[in-house]
Amino acid sequence: QPQMHDGGLWHFGEEERRHLLLATGAFTLALGLMRVGGIFGLETMGSSMWLFTLILSLPVMLIAVGPAFILHEIGHKIVAKFYGCWAEFRSDPRGLKMGVGISAILGIVFMAPGAVMVAGTVTRRQNGHIAIAGPLVNLSLFFIGIPIGGLILVLMGTSAPSTAGYLVEDGFNLQSMVWDAISFWVGANLILGLFNMLPFGPLDGLKVKDWNEGVWLGLLLIFVIVIGWIVLIVWA
Repeated sequence: QPQMHDGGLWHFGEEERRHLLLATGAFTLALGLMRVGGIFGLETMGSSMWLFTLILSLPVMLIAVGPAFILHEIGHKIVAKFYGCWAEFRSDPRGLKMGVGISAILGIVFMAPGAVMVAGTVTRRQNGHIAIAGPLVNLSLFFIGIPIGGLILVLMGTSAPSTAGYLVEDGFNLQSMVWDAISFWVGANLILGLFNMLPFGPLDGLKVKDWNEGVWLGLLLIFVIVIGWIVLIVWA
């Protein structure tokens, strides 16, 4: 029988905080390496520009993608604890190392940073609620990011992505950094939500479908339709 922690739903154990920081740091590094095209970006950017762009990309990616990952997992945790389960996040060291390595070599992010471990007895319906909490958090963050991101871009006078990098002759290209933060916020939440709704393996979609196929299909279609709508806009 797992030992329940004292405190409310938002209690985080010391071990859990360590794992969250480790996973978030590795995930952010992988995203930064993706932004500079991995190690092969050295050839096109030069070592100095590559290094400075990587350093500047880390806070941008942390702000843009960090909440999509962290709050997704916390969504699972809160609902699981609400139903009386023990729930804590645990990182996957092998998945983190592999993800950073793939990003460094190929310039793409493919990582399994970890998951919320849940122990306790729940019904099929409650298990579905725990699983769907993460994708619903991502969908909510997407809808929050659209108006707030649009307002920030309007106030900054930015109407299109900058072709320049983060470093220009005058110093930092703040508009390019803000544009990336907003676009990655929107894209990361949609992609993470859609990926987790796939009904395979340990993904959330399998548990949601096992609880209610109609709810699973409805949320999956929402992600597909929204992503398709954005792709059509970008294509146009």
